Amino acid sequence: MLSISEFSDMCHLPPQTLRYYHSEDLLVPARVDEQTGYRGYLFEQVEQAMLITVLRGTGMSVKLVRRALDEPDATPDLLRQHSAEVERRRRAQDEAIRDARAFFHSRPDVRRRHVPEMTVVSKPVPGTPAGRTPHEWDEAHAAITAVVQDVRKAVESCGAVVSGPPWQTMANETPEQRRHALAGEGPCWLVKVPVTADEDALAALPGDVEVQIFEARDELSLFLPGTTSIAKHCTALSRLARHPLDDAYADIARARHLLHDDGVETAAQIRTLDG
Repeated sequence: MLSISEFSDMCHLPPQTLRYYHSEDLLVPARVDEQTGYRGYLFEQVEQAMLITVLRGTGMSVKLVRRALDEPDATPDLLRQHSAEVERRRRAQDEAIRDARAFFHSRPDVRRRHVPEMTVVSKPVPGTPAGRTPHEWDEAHAAITAVVQDVRKAVESCGAVVSGPPWQTMANETPEQRRHALAGEGPCWLVKVPVTADEDALAALPGDVEVQIFEARDELSLFLPGTTSIAKHCTALSRLARHPLDDAYADIARARHLLHDDGVETAAQIRTLDG
C-alpha cells in the first residue's frame, strides 16, 4: 500500500489534486483510514492516474474524463468532440487577441463626417429579438447577417451594384413598426443595403424589399473592431451620446450600425437642438 505522498511522487500529481480526484470519484484510494483519514493507494492504480493525467492534459473536464474512463469504447468519439470544441475556443481566443491588439494599438475615436445622399434597399428582419441578452443578441446578429446576404443576392441578380457596406437599424421608421417593436412582436431590426442601379434594375427587385432614398446628413461615427456584442453596441452609443457638440446632439435612437468585415461602425445623425 502506498501513502498519498508516495503515490503523489510516483504519479507526479500533487496531494491536493489526488484529494480533489477522490472527492470527484475519479481516482478513489484503495483504503482510507477511518481514524486518521489517511489515504492509501495500490501500485496498480498508477495506470489509472496516468490515463487521467493524459486526458486532463487535453483540457477535458473531470466530468468528461470520468465518462471516458467509464466508457472506453466511447473515448475516441469524446476526444473528437473535445478536439472540435478546443478548436472553436482557440479561434475565439485568436479573434479576441486580434480585437485587443486593435483596441489598444489605436484606441477607437469618435469622428464627424458628412454622408451624401444615396439609394438604399431596405428589408425587415423577421422573427428577431431586440437583443437584450447575449443569446438574443447573437440570435439577432445571425438573422441580420442572413438577410444581408439575401438582399445582396437579390440586388446583384437584378443587375444592380452594392455600393457600400450594409447596415442594420432599429425598426422605428413608421408608427406601425414602433408599435410592433414596443409590443415585442417585431420586426425589431431593418437591414439597409446601399445600391447603384437604374430604374429597370430597381423595378426588378423582389416585392419584399423597399427602395428608399437615404438623405444626406452629418454624422458622428465610431468603429469598433471584431465581432459585434451588446457591450460594444452600448459602448458605441454611450461614446456617441457623450461626444461634445455645439447646440446639437447625436440621435442615437436612430443610430445605424454599418457591418464591415472587420468590425461594426455605429453612426448617429447630428441634429440641432432647435431642429
